[in-house]
Amino acid sequence: MASSLLSRTLLGHRLIRFSSSLPQNPLIFSNLFNKREFRVQAESYHTTYKASGQHSRLMASAAIETRSNFSTQSLSTNDPVVSVDWLHANLREPDLKVLDASWYMPDEQRNPIQEYQQVAHIPGALFFDVDGISDRTTKLPHMLPSEEGFAVAVSALGIHNKDGLVVYDGKGIFSAARVWWVWVLDGGLPRWRSSGYDVESSASSDAILKASAASEAIEKVYRGQTAGPLTFQTKFQPHLVWTLDQVRRNIEEKTHQHIDARSKPRFDGAAPEPRKGIRSGHVPGSKCIPFPQMLDASQTLLPAEELKKRFNEEGISLERPVLTSCGTGVTACILALGLHRLGKTDVPVYDGSWTEWGAESDTPVDTSS
Repeated sequence: MASSLLSRTLLGHRLIRFSSSLPQNPLIFSNLFNKREFRVQAESYHTTYKASGQHSRLMASAAIETRSNFSTQSLSTNDPVVSVDWLHANLREPDLKVLDASWYMPDEQRNPIQEYQQVAHIPGALFFDVDGISDRTTKLPHMLPSEEGFAVAVSALGIHNKDGLVVYDGKGIFSAARVWWVWVLDGGLPRWRSSGYDVESSASSDAILKASAASEAIEKVYRGQTAGPLTFQTKFQPHLVWTLDQVRRNIEEKTHQHIDARSKPRFDGAAPEPRKGIRSGHVPGSKCIPFPQMLDASQTLLPAEELKKRFNEEGISLERPVLTSCGTGVTACILALGLHRLGKTDVPVYDGSWTEWGAESDTPVDTSS
């Protein structure tokens, strides 16, 4: 792709830091809740950025505390995800907002906001357009926007730093991980519906207006125009967003274990890339753990022991730094989500991922026989 994108967003939980409804210990998503209520202390990870040579003012670094009365039902203390039962119990809380971050492979006729109007969604959900809230200076898809661009877009959605946020998508866990900055809904909309909870068949006029306003606001920022008041403030964390040059250096320096979330045939170079002009194969030295291996049949995040097994099988040491990538920086965030459950909260994502690497003429590419 966000309090962690976008995600990884675009914002992934790797990008933004600010004061929000978070735990007593300001670790990304860990120790979020006490038994009775949770104390909110300022520091969380979001998709955050810096633009126009200005730093957004932060309400974060000084530990500003508030109190919320969210139910602790069905919650683990170390998770970046919440259950549909927990969300249903807390859906009407005034300081809890839900974001629909559904994303599908685009075509030229696709209008994301119109698409959002036509599909069912969780009641009251706002729409976060993964493509629309993105960097306007590159042809690469849904790259992280500037710090200022992200802040104005999220402000236009009506989000404040004090809000608790749950992000979901229509596939289960897919693009939501890219936008993750506080919690991802485990199992997404499919799990919500299979649990018998109500959905809205059409979007409210308020949600549509806010989604349109977010897109317009970020366009203004990239044109150098004033884009309205800020209610959400950010601070970019560059160590959680890697560039092509950093990945290139890592081939020689090997400071980070590189995991690719694409399918094995694409990683091996046996299957073509879905985008034209992109070579097949993988970054030399990287390993393949397709993102579905992080999820069970119901599209919920696997238990910690199962996740450890997946990484161990590919020779990934949880004691060493890890870098993730994929096709366009979306499903790489699902690997980061799984690693977060295992206590690794500092996993960078290569934002340009294979779409950038495979399109360059001078980047080394390996294939598997």
